[in-house]
Amino acid sequence: MPDLWNKSTEIEFFKNSRKFATPEQLFYLSDENRYYAYWPKNYKGIKSTLQSRNSLIGNFTEKYSVDLLQKYAISKGLFAVQGVVCDEIGLSKLSPADVAFCKTKSIIQDAENIFAIFEVKMSIVWNWELINPGKNENLVCLGDFRSHKGNPGMLRSDSMLKAIGKSINIRVSNFKSSHIPIIILGNTPITESYFHKVDYLKNAGIIQGFWSCNANPLDNDVDTLKHTDESGFIRMDSYSELIENIEHLLSESRIFFSSMKTKRDLGKIIALANQEIELERKAEKFLSLIRK
Repeated sequence: MPDLWNKSTEIEFFKNSRKFATPEQLFYLSDENRYYAYWPKNYKGIKSTLQSRNSLIGNFTEKYSVDLLQKYAISKGLFAVQGVVCDEIGLSKLSPADVAFCKTKSIIQDAENIFAIFEVKMSIVWNWELINPGKNENLVCLGDFRSHKGNPGMLRSDSMLKAIGKSINIRVSNFKSSHIPIIILGNTPITESYFHKVDYLKNAGIIQGFWSCNANPLDNDVDTLKHTDESGFIRMDSYSELIENIEHLLSESRIFFSSMKTKRDLGKIIALANQEIELERKAEKFLSLIRK
């Protein structure tokens, strides 16, 4: 059974990355020649900006998410595929889906063969210090995200805005995306300023959820947000809980729709759709009319 995100996951990232990356590509170097994953809150020295780690942690977290989701995908006759391209729904080679459930292992997919999209917004959560780089080096955890100056994962406003923007682009690119649920996978809580927004996005059908795969992002058993009022954000506390939520999401076919009509036009559409006898036919008629 795959593990949710934890400190061991971050140690694995740094150890794997050190096989080909220098300490300076992975850590901030302080005035005292100490290597930090993030600047500690009490650090008063000169600070630099670290960009080289972004692509490394991005690729690692996408592969981590594939491994986390693959067993479930295969159980449904699907594959969890990294970097899926589908131009007809706005997933280009420059902006592919981080991870998607697909009928085949191919990176190039038709919209009809994509069953879910997972956008990954994860990063290093805890602060780490690299001790004795190159000489029996060791990683020491300095504290959770309260102890450093970084805003990891979904605590970053720019990460949230990018996730929202990309999801909207998928939704408005083609009606063929209307059957595909979109989940934002993270490893942190969200800030209070986004509580209402994520619930609205879920209720509007644009994004089906912001899910954290980190059950204990704070040390010493300090609790964090479990879910927002409408469950636009959910913290997954176990692998089984994650799978239960995916199962619920994919158990029935869902359709995204949006429009802006006058009340008169909307009333006509409802009246025409209501002439159908079966509920599903009413829905199909309504969707076909609202898109005209």
